[in-house]
Amino acid sequence: ASPTEPPSAEPMEPAGGAPRGNGGGEALLGELEALVRDVERASSWWERHGVDCAILALSLLALPAGFLCLRSENVLVLGLGITILGVCHYTLTVKGSWSKVWELFFVEVCSAFSAEYAHYGHVKLHHGYTNVLGLGDSSTWRLPCLNRFVYMFLAPLSIPVITPLVAVERLRRVELRSAVRTLGLISLGLYAHYWLLRSVSGFRSPGSALLCMLTTRSLLAHPYLHVNIFQHIGLPMFSRDKKPRRIHMMSLGVLNLPRLPLLDWAFGHSLISCHVEHHLFPRLSDNMCLKVKPVVSGFLHEKQLPYNEDSYLARFRLFLSRYEEFMVQTPPITELVGLQ
Repeated sequence: ASPTEPPSAEPMEPAGGAPRGNGGGEALLGELEALVRDVERASSWWERHGVDCAILALSLLALPAGFLCLRSENVLVLGLGITILGVCHYTLTVKGSWSKVWELFFVEVCSAFSAEYAHYGHVKLHHGYTNVLGLGDSSTWRLPCLNRFVYMFLAPLSIPVITPLVAVERLRRVELRSAVRTLGLISLGLYAHYWLLRSVSGFRSPGSALLCMLTTRSLLAHPYLHVNIFQHIGLPMFSRDKKPRRIHMMSLGVLNLPRLPLLDWAFGHSLISCHVEHHLFPRLSDNMCLKVKPVVSGFLHEKQLPYNEDSYLARFRLFLSRYEEFMVQTPPITELVGLQ
């Protein structure tokens, strides 16, 4: 799709101020990459990969405890089981990505979505064209037909239902072999979740098991939807033919939220407090994004480039007050003189 510029739209002000001149965007990025490589070389395997692997392993190991807690008639224990399964679900589906086989497990079996489209939408579009209007501008999260209160408070609850439906709709666009595999793995994941609730947790009726599935899979749906819009929408947007250099694109169009323990565990630092670092260096593990954060923030500040940060509550209030502008109307393209 070709992005279109809305007529008579006022340019959106760059968050944190626009960089002064292009400053040799490729040279700046190369200089930052060298600093980050130095940090990587000085880091142990545990820091580079082990911490993330341990979190995923602990999440997998915690699943039996969650299912067994749901057997209890005690409300507190029942709530604990739902919390364990809900947090583990988001940890595995958001943070999980190793080899191709594990990607299929985390994305298709656990998330009930297509691995091909997840990779295409996240890596090819969103990372390749961050905040480029019509491509990587997070527009998949915009639902102009909904008002602000429905979108912010009720719509997240539908994510577990919408996700497999969208995946199935997109299967017609892939080759038959991939479509059959994806449909099979999604069905396996959903049925396995249902079967475990009936067989291990002891749910007697299909309705109660399905309701529990929806509850656990939507436990953190509100912050998941919110952070996906808070960190890009409302920041500068670019046209495909006039987008700035990569370092400017990421420093202007990406925002970090403060560290939040529960979301750090379930979503990872890359999605919460180190989203700028994740966009600049997507190959880095979640823990390494946190480790290079001081280097990246210090470098961007030194070079007088924006390093966007804001609180969850402040962004929530901003979106409620400017919902029409951000989520309904077509955002204007930011004009950055000297960067194209």
